[in-house]
Amino acid sequence: MSSGEDDKTDRDDFDVVLVHGATGDGEGARVLRARPGHIEAGEVRPIRDGQPLTPGGEVVRLVERTGAPCVYDVKVDYQVPAAAAAPSPAERSAGGPPQVSTQAYRESWDRTFAPARRHLN
Repeated sequence: MSSGEDDKTDRDDFDVVLVHGATGDGEGARVLRARPGHIEAGEVRPIRDGQPLTPGGEVVRLVERTGAPCVYDVKVDYQVPAAAAAPSPAERSAGGPPQVSTQAYRESWDRTFAPARRHLN
C-alpha cells in the first residue's frame, strides 16, 4: 500500500470533537462531534462513582490534537447498552385476565366469602 492510500484510510476513519463551551450547569463541556457520515452536537461530562451511565451513551477518552486548540481525537472505551423499551399497553395486557375491582365486585366477594353470621336465640 502506498502512503497515499494510508492517508485516505485515516481520513475515512476519523472521530473528532470540537469543544466549544461549558454546559449550563458548568459540570461538562459542549462539543461538536464529527464521524464518517455524522456530525452531532452533544456534551461530555466526567464519570462519577455511584451515578448511572446514560443508556445508549459512550464512555470516551479525548486525546488532544497537536496544533489544533479545542480539537480532540475520540477513543471510545465503552458503549453503554441502550435501555430496554417499555412494553406497549397491548403487551402489558396480554399477560392474563383483566383486573376487575368495582364496588359491585367487592360486595359480591364479601357476600360469597365472608364468615357466616350465627344468630343466637
